[in-house]
Amino acid sequence: MKIADVKALSDAELHARITELKQEKLNLRIQQQGGRLERPSRLTEIRKTIARIRTVLSQRRLAVKSA
Repeated sequence: MKIADVKALSDAELHARITELKQEKLNLRIQQQGGRLERPSRLTEIRKTIARIRTVLSQRRLAVKSA
């Protein structure tokens, strides 16, 4: 998910997306422990996407606070 896509979503949608990504990350980690994970790079993608979403949420929170 690109940063432009993240910025286009509302706060509620971003929180929902974080929840979905965390669940997917958990499932992938379980698969990794079982030795049947097909794309290990997906874990890194999820982690970075969560960080992007949290960054956008933080920026929005700071913008509202300073305004």
